[in-house]
Order: sequence, then C-alpha cells, then structure tokens
Amino acid sequence: MAGFVNKLLILLLLFQNICLGFRSPLSVFKRYKDTSRSLSSECLGSDQPVISFGLSDFALDIRMPAVTPKQSDTYLCMSVPLPVDDEAYVVDFKPHASMDTVHHMLLFGCNEPSSAENYWDCDEGTCKDKSNILYAWARNAPPTRLPKGVGFRVGGETGSRYFVLQVHYGDISAFRDKHKDCSGVTLHLTHQKQPLIAGMYLMMSVNTVIPPGKKVVDADIACHYKRSPMHLFAYRVHTHRLGKVVSGYRVRNGQWTLIGRQSPQLPQAFYPVKYPVDISYDDILAARCVFSGEGRTTETHIGGTANDEMCNFYIMYYMEAKHAVSYMTCTQNANPEMFRNIPQEANIPIPVKSDVLKMMHGHNEETKHSDTSSLLQQAKKEEEEILDQETKDSDASYLLQQAKKEEAEVLDQDFHVEEAVEWPGLDLKLGQVSGLALDLENNLVVFHRGDHVWDENSFDSKFVYQQRGLGPIEQNTILVLNPSNAKLLHSTGKSLFYLPHGLSVDKNGNYWVTDVALHQVFKLGANDKEPLLILGVALQPGSDKTHFCQPTDVAVDPITGSIYVSDGYCNSRIIQFSPNGLYVMQWGEETSLGRSRPGQFRIPHSLALIPDLSQLCVADRENGRIQCFRLETGEFTREIKHKAFGTELFAVSYVPGGLLFAVNGMPYPGEAESVQGFVMNFSTGEIIDTFIPLRKGFEMPHDIVASEDRTVFVGDVHAKVVWKFASAEKMEHRSVKKAGIEVQETKESETIVEAKLKNKPESTDLLKNMNKQHLVQQASSTGVSFVLITTLLIIPVVVLLAILVFIRWRKTIVYGNNWKGGGGINLGNFFASHKGYSRKGFDRLSTEGSDQEKDEDDGTDSEEECSASPLPPAPSSS
Repeated sequence: MAGFVNKLLILLLLFQNICLGFRSPLSVFKRYKDTSRSLSSECLGSDQPVISFGLSDFALDIRMPAVTPKQSDTYLCMSVPLPVDDEAYVVDFKPHASMDTVHHMLLFGCNEPSSAENYWDCDEGTCKDKSNILYAWARNAPPTRLPKGVGFRVGGETGSRYFVLQVHYGDISAFRDKHKDCSGVTLHLTHQKQPLIAGMYLMMSVNTVIPPGKKVVDADIACHYKRSPMHLFAYRVHTHRLGKVVSGYRVRNGQWTLIGRQSPQLPQAFYPVKYPVDISYDDILAARCVFSGEGRTTETHIGGTANDEMCNFYIMYYMEAKHAVSYMTCTQNANPEMFRNIPQEANIPIPVKSDVLKMMHGHNEETKHSDTSSLLQQAKKEEEEILDQETKDSDASYLLQQAKKEEAEVLDQDFHVEEAVEWPGLDLKLGQVSGLALDLENNLVVFHRGDHVWDENSFDSKFVYQQRGLGPIEQNTILVLNPSNAKLLHSTGKSLFYLPHGLSVDKNGNYWVTDVALHQVFKLGANDKEPLLILGVALQPGSDKTHFCQPTDVAVDPITGSIYVSDGYCNSRIIQFSPNGLYVMQWGEETSLGRSRPGQFRIPHSLALIPDLSQLCVADRENGRIQCFRLETGEFTREIKHKAFGTELFAVSYVPGGLLFAVNGMPYPGEAESVQGFVMNFSTGEIIDTFIPLRKGFEMPHDIVASEDRTVFVGDVHAKVVWKFASAEKMEHRSVKKAGIEVQETKESETIVEAKLKNKPESTDLLKNMNKQHLVQQASSTGVSFVLITTLLIIPVVVLLAILVFIRWRKTIVYGNNWKGGGGINLGNFFASHKGYSRKGFDRLSTEGSDQEKDEDDGTDSEEECSASPLPPAPSSS
C-alpha cells in the first residue's frame, strides 16, 4: 500500500509541476499584453507582441510604433520589457525591415532604457546602464539562426530585462507619402537552459580618415584577447558606400586564420564561419576594412550619418556558461606592424555585379525584388551548406570539451586560497601598512607610515594637515621584500612622506605613490632618492586641475603611459594625466542621497588597471562596490557589488587571466557580513572564493595585491602586518615546520604530520586545519587512515538509519498500526528544509558569521583614520 501511495504522490507532483509550467508563462504573457503599448493599425506586425509556442518557447515581436522620421540620418529608439521574470534564451532573430527605408537596425539588451516613452531620439542614449549588442541588421540581410544549444542569455538574476531597438533612417525620401514605419525584429526565446551562451564581439575603427580621391585606404583593428576561450560561429561586416571588403582574422603565433571576409555592399547578414575557429588567451583578433575615396571631394570620417563611414566587424561567439561574457569590443590597433603580414586576400575587393550594386543602393526599381530574392536565396543556400544542422550536435560537443580543457588552464574556478602560515611577514616591524605592489621580479613592495599615524588630530575641517611639526617620516617607507621569506631586499623613501597611502609599480620598475597629508602624487625611481615627477601642490588641498585632496591611489597604463589618480577622501573623481604629467581629463562625482549611480563615488579608494581590456576598476569604498570604466573615455562599463561586501570595499587587484581580488572593511554594529578577502571571476563578477587569516584575524585590511600564480598579499593598516595567502594546491606539499608542525617523510614517501605545540594555543587549531587538508592524501597511503575514513563514512549512515527507525517507531506508537505513512521520509524534502541546502550539490561552507568579530574598540583606535564623508554612519578611513 505504501508503494502505491508513493507512486500516487509522485504522479500528483508531476501533474502539478506540469500545470505550473504551463500556466506560468501564459499568465505572465497575459500580464505583459495588458500593459503593452498598442500598435498602429498601419503596422504589419502581430496584434500579439508575445506568442507562446508551448510550454517553454515563445516569440517576442519588437517593432517601431508607427513612426515617421522628419529628417535624414535620424536615429530612433524604443524599448520592450522581457515578458518573463525568470531566465530565458534568445535563439533566433527574424528582421522586418527594408533598406528602402532603414539604413540599419541594432538590438541592445540592458536593464534601464534611456526613456520610458513609446519611442525617442537616440541622441538621448539607448540605455542608462551598460548595454550589450544582441543583433545587427542592414542591407536586406536574411534572418540569423544560432547553432543548436546556443542562446543569448536574458532575464533572471544577471541577464538583461529590456530590449532596446535602434533604427537608423538614412535617406528619408521614401517617406514623402508620410507613411508610418513599423520596422523591427521578432525574437524566438526559450526557457530551456542552453549549454552554450552566445555573445557579441565588436571590432570597430574609430579614427580612420579617407582622403578624397584616394584609391585604397586601409582601416586596421587589432586587440590581444585576455579572457576565457570562445568559439566563433558567425560574422557580419558593416561599412557605408566607400567600403570594398572587410576581413577578420585570428592571429596565433604569427599564423593568420580567416574568420570571415565579405563585401559590405552585399546583404549585411551574419554569415556562418566557414570552418570552426576558437579564440584562446593571448590570441590576437585582427580586422581590416578597405575603402576607396574615389568620387569624394572632401575627407570622409568615421561617423553616424550616411555620408560618413564605418568600419565594423561583428563576431558572434559562444562560451561555456560559467565563464560567459555577453559583449566585448575592440577599438584600437595594438600592433600596426603586424599588418605587414596580413594575407593578400584582405586587400582584394570582392566583385559585386553592377546591377546588384545598383539594387543595393536603390537605383534599379524594376529588378529590386527579383534580385533581392535571388540574393537571399543564395545566402541561405550558402549558410545551409556550411553550417549543416546534422553535424551541429557533435561539433558543439567537441568544441565544448575543448573549451573546458582550455579554460581550466586560464581560469580554474575550483581553487581555494589559504593563508601561508610559514610566511614570517607578520613578525616584521612596520608602521601602518597603507599600500602594496609587486615589482618586475614579483618581489613584494610595501608602503608604510613608520612612526606616523592617521588619527582624529591629523586634519582640520578643511583637510589641511595639522601635524607638520612632526616633520617627514624618518624611516624608509618603501620596502622591497622577498615574497618567499620576507627578507628585506631594498628600501627607500626616507624623509619624503608624511602620511603614505597608495602604491603601484609601472612597467619600468618605477614606484608611484600618494601622500594624503601632502595631497600629492610622486614618481620615484627604484634607486633614486629624489622624485622623478610630482603632481599636486604640497600641503594644499584643492579640487582643480593642479590640486588634489587626499589622493588615495595611482595607476599607470603600461601601454600608453597615461597616469590615473583616484582623488580621493574629499574629492570624488578619477583624473587622467599624460605620461609627463599634463592634465587630460577627469570623471566622477559625489554620491547623491539615495541610491548611488554609475560614476558616483564615496571615497574612490583603490585602482586596478586591466590594460588588455582598456578598463580601470575602482574600489568605491563607502558605496561597497567596484566600478569599472573605459580608459580612453572614462565611460562606465560595469558594477560589481555583492551583499558579502558589506558597506565598505577597501581595495581591488586584477590578475591577467580573468581573476579579480578584493578586501572589504569591518562591519558596522548589527551587520552580519564579516571582513574577508574575495576572489572573483572578472568576466561575470561571480565570487569564486573567500579567505581569512588563520593565525590572527583581519583588523582593517587596507590594500591587496595578487600575482599570476595566485599568491595574494594583504596589508592591514591597524594590525600593521602583511599577510600572505596562496592557493591550496601550492600549500598542499609545502613544509610547515615554522608553524610548529614537523613533516617527516617515510621510506614509502608517506606524509606523517605531528604537532608540537610550543606553548602556542593557536597551534591546536592550525593542526586541525592541516589534518583536514591532508586527510584524503593520508587515506590513500596508509591502511589505518583508510579504515578511519571508512568508519567516518559509515557512522552517519548508521545514525540516519537509527533516526528513521526511531521515527517510524514513534509514529506507530502515536497513531497505532493503522498509520500507513507516506512511504517513509523524503530525503530531498528533508535536506531542502534545512538552511544552506542547495539542489545543485554540496555547497562550500561559508566563512561568514565565523569568529572574526568586530573589536568594539575599533571606533576609538588611535591608528584609525578619519573619514572625510559627512554622511552617517561615519565610516572609518584609511
């Protein structure tokens, strides 16, 4: 009977899930339909903008709401919300437009459109937040189909919640009859989880000039790729009338591999990549557009009108979901000399029949429809021949396996960072540790304050330093240490600084530092006693182009030599200077009351350069987040913010290969988030790992720096120490004698760990941690350990069985023999009812809420710096 009840319950649950799965999309669609805009009767689109195809698939019609552009080269935008709350995937695009009226269309994904109107002039912008290009169309291009198992991720926690359609109306002579335009695109979406996530990589020239009458002009673009592997499956070229041919390549070890090559005067569709091309870390993506200035009487520049030009090479790619990046750009030429070796085919225009060319530019009305039909049929035939659907599954499976293998080498998300307990750096006699960096030999460089401290008496209300009578710090403030044993290798910086703060090292080995008391930035040679460059006016706070106010950090672009300064405690800006110190530009503003917006700061405290991606990331301290910006423009690109950060995020560091490291601040009373270090995937912003010290807790971690081998150093301004952390893999075979534990090797190379407490209470806890780390290794090498492991595994099973028997016995006692139960305990529901359970598997234990508690005396510690922020609760400064 119990078995029958079990089966009945399972059937009921399945039926309920099916009903819910069927009902939920339709109810959402109905709600969307009730609130959606009504389209003009002149529009040819469906009256239902959302059409369900069953339980998991639906179509979304995105159309201009019957518009009539008033002048040529008008850009109009409109937005449509994603009609579902949960995650979905775009797997197909079907355009509805004609080049008679539309020059081109772009479809963006974002979370906040620039306007809530039915449509608006795109000069107002497309999105208020970061936007991703999902689709592009021009010149009567046919529909775009994605490979099976590939989709653009939207909705859910991380995907875009709005689609924004941008339509460029070039020549509006077609609107002489005042008709309404309803151009747009229909999306095919599915709730079925796609194993491969699609993205768009845009290569674009921004500074090409085409002289009048010049027969051949090349526009070259090239960028080093510094992310997880991606696999290319489609490409699209785009220029205006002067473009002759556009070609894209992967360059690996000097070898050029064609991605795609096409005439921009043919339908500007996404054409399938003929042969599979994968892009790995440190490959170069290169593209060339060939133009001709013949027939022009003036220079032609890159621009948005039909009489300007463009040089765009779009690449559709897919990546494994956990490392997926939805949108990337390349706008520079990182290696002009490389293009001497570009294949000759890139310089040869693709011939286009004169009648086709006339048709594409709208000069042959009689043959337009027949030629367009023929051209589209040819494009479809070519696509079907190259991208055979019968082989997609096997190809995708092979490429996915290859992607996993390559990504494991670049960004292993399973590693764990632990304190290097043998590191003697905690015994160094240091002042307040304010800055850390690594020099060209990966030695650790420490910037500390010697016998000076930043306390409530350091500055007046106008941020003028009040302790000048102490004179500069008489100790060497810059120390170079061996990263393995903390041995002092070099020191400098004596009698130069009052209150050191930020530190970085440039590609030539020069030290760049900031001093919050002097309100200055310094460049020092490793062996020079006098600064090579000084920015700012000594002891004079200010907010103009020549003054700083307590500058916090400095970073130097290794490619351009540009200098970036975060300024600071009493200013809220990032300033860019030329390599010789001339003011270039600045961006940022003070955080307004309420929600902090992109580009607003509340103490920009630490800088991390990502030169390969031309980005600068800022630890926005009192806003508890990381903001990233484009180096060349200061344009906001993304925000990384997690609840685990708490209210303060002090420092950030980037490691080539896609890892971002950060440390937060001590929580305020009543807050649960603990002070700890974070390891993040830069591409997704996801937290991969957290870490804390073992020997003593963080007090006020102030700066962090990491090397490519994942060795991490953290400087604490209160504890006056530098911690060292390393990945668990590196720690596994390392000697731990200096931590009070002896490691002996037996003849069979078995590892025996013995503890010698040496009167140190913390050694007991340390021994437990080390035993846990080596438990599996010992079990594989000793019979005793094997028996121990087996026993440990059996005990929980026996206990669980005993509990089940006890519960069954109790139920029998209470209800009597007539109680039938439900076939026993449902273990899934049993575990799911407990906090911390994840249906995705066993979760890593959280380090939050551990014994790293805030010291109640921190608020009055004489080593604590005073915050410049007037907003409550008053943050600690450093």
